[in-house]
Amino acid sequence: MEKGFLADLNERIQNPESQRCLVLVIVCIALLLDNMLYMVIVPIIPIYLDEMKADDSSTTTTSIKITTSINYSCKQHLLQMPKTKKNLVGKTVPILVKYSGDESTDARVGILFASKALVQLFISPISGTVIDRIGYETPMIIGLSIIFFSTTIFAFGRSYALLFIARSLQGVGSAFADTSGLAMIADRYKENAARSKAQGIALAFISFGCLFAPPFGGFFYKYAGKAVPFLLLSLIALADGVMLKLVSKPAKKKEKQTLCDNGLEKKGTPIYKLILDPYIALCAGALVMANVSLAFLEPTIARWMKETMKADEFQIGVVWLPPFIPHVLGVYVTVRLAKLYPKHQWLITAVGLSLEGISCLIIPFCSNFKMVILPLMIDCFGIALVDTAILPSLAYLVDHRHVSVYGSVYAIADISYSLAYAFGPILADEIYQKIGFFWLNFGIFLSNVLYAPLLIFLKNVYKYNEFEAEEDEGYVGEDASPPDPHLRIQ
Repeated sequence: MEKGFLADLNERIQNPESQRCLVLVIVCIALLLDNMLYMVIVPIIPIYLDEMKADDSSTTTTSIKITTSINYSCKQHLLQMPKTKKNLVGKTVPILVKYSGDESTDARVGILFASKALVQLFISPISGTVIDRIGYETPMIIGLSIIFFSTTIFAFGRSYALLFIARSLQGVGSAFADTSGLAMIADRYKENAARSKAQGIALAFISFGCLFAPPFGGFFYKYAGKAVPFLLLSLIALADGVMLKLVSKPAKKKEKQTLCDNGLEKKGTPIYKLILDPYIALCAGALVMANVSLAFLEPTIARWMKETMKADEFQIGVVWLPPFIPHVLGVYVTVRLAKLYPKHQWLITAVGLSLEGISCLIIPFCSNFKMVILPLMIDCFGIALVDTAILPSLAYLVDHRHVSVYGSVYAIADISYSLAYAFGPILADEIYQKIGFFWLNFGIFLSNVLYAPLLIFLKNVYKYNEFEAEEDEGYVGEDASPPDPHLRIQ
């Protein structure tokens, strides 16, 4: 009976349609996990670092060479005194230098927050090249394994240095898991409508991960301690890796069929050539611009709300929950529009960027936390339009202008996301202090509305026929020959 069940399960896994659904589920879980890891530290780390700082100051006596003016017998007398609250042993001697606790903690949090995206930014080009060479499944297992170990280390880390190392390792894991996951979806779903729908579902999980992670982390940190939320996330990574391993054999077979055509091995276009493609560069720029708004708002809006409207922690947290609904709605709308108007993805993207810019311009004029919710909802709706339109467009560009191997092009997408989130937390606070919250938002508005008209050039993408390889290096085989150069878009 057990053998019959396993045989039936294996048969289901071998089924191409079932396998596509399984791959989509695995990738969605990986993307959910990655974005939860990015955002879960928001309510935890500032408090935890403050507690670490308080513990250090309460257990360490200041060493200001005070022993040079105290003789040995006096010091011995101090050590022999009973450890009451009134004596100095085990307590801090008052320090004349006043430490700016909030500012130093904010800086440390900003660096820790950005370290994952910063490492991901530099690792993504490597992961894209590796994926193009060996396929999608193995790099994803590598990425999930790194995420599992680094998140476990983060759970038990008790020093800032160890937390920083673990956080950076999460960036390495995410660079492999995210890129291979998006590339796997593009590879399994060849039809534009199906691909747009599948990547839209994946984006909904990204949104849910970003918005669900802060309350998830805050709840478990309050009632179970720092380790528990990170251990739960590491177990999700482990379970996702096991699921991927279950479909690994049919996945490898599918990859082999994808990477080989008529006995000739497909060789993906190098990442540096893809980024020099003006259309891919334009799409990558749109992804950067789309994520700048949240990357710059997340580190500053809490401080602005406290200063201008005296908002409490609950009000600051609750403004991020309603935007999940318009984000999912934006994904749904874009998928439907892509099916009806497949050649107008550029217009959807331009509208999304414009909506983001307008929402950022409205935020500084809000006078209470309820008013802040509306522009944030518009912002998230715009982000959904851009992301859901651009991700399938990148695969379409590779299919029609290069070779249908997707590792490097989705590494470029990952670089675009990471670029915004690597420098956003670091630069946003500095800009906020120098020129203020209004001008920060006005800058985002201006950059978005100025970039949006450039997307009209993507109209040209849909006027050309597909060709199979970029140059004679596109295929490796005895009968391989370069495509007609006249098919290249000038």
